[in-house]
Amino acid sequence: MQTTPSYDIAKIRYATDQPTFQRAVELYSKGKVSNFVSLYEGFRAAVQGTQAYMVVVSAKHYDRGSCDCYLGRTDVLCKHMVAVAIMAVRRGEPLTESDTKLVEAPNASEHLGELSPDELAQTKLAITAAIRYIKAYSGPSRTWFAYQNSLQEGSNRLSEIVSNLPVSLQTAKLIVDMLIRLDHKLSTGGVDDSDGTVGGFIQDSVIVLKKFVYLDPGCKRTLNRLTQITTSFDWEYPLIELLKEE
Repeated sequence: MQTTPSYDIAKIRYATDQPTFQRAVELYSKGKVSNFVSLYEGFRAAVQGTQAYMVVVSAKHYDRGSCDCYLGRTDVLCKHMVAVAIMAVRRGEPLTESDTKLVEAPNASEHLGELSPDELAQTKLAITAAIRYIKAYSGPSRTWFAYQNSLQEGSNRLSEIVSNLPVSLQTAKLIVDMLIRLDHKLSTGGVDDSDGTVGGFIQDSVIVLKKFVYLDPGCKRTLNRLTQITTSFDWEYPLIELLKEE
């Protein structure tokens, strides 16, 4: 029997904090995951850390299962569970650079240019898909950490999208549109961003837009619309200040 996981390597990469993900990648790449078997609803393996840990991971949710390490015993996602989830996806095949690259904050690419019509359409779809992870919270306290992981996943996915954009008025408008959508979610969409995950992404994206304007002053034109709105925590002010500069 070979069970197929519902997740892929991208899901694991985006939804796991960087230190845990990188340690799990190291365990997997060094062959520390052994005796891997498929179960009816998941996977079981031994992972060699300071000792051999027995790990079970769900086939539906990579972050659900058990591990007898000290984190696993307190229901905290550990590197051993993530390593087994990677094994479930890759089945011992080497990880590629794109498999392991995690962008936790957006950066300006410094490459001037525009997206083709097809690229623009695909990017808009990718932004919409990523924003779906940034959703309202109304669950019980026991689901809080899973909810925060969802916000982090959405922010990580958006960070990668923004970091891959060429610099132009076209793409600056994309980022501004995205920030306004996120601001609306924070102010009226029931998103609980008390730990600042989404707010931090917005502030980092403002820095990216400032870099866009430095590299291509024509990007300023898309900032004019920010003078006509009120945001939830005034992130637009540094961008509006750019409009006053010669």
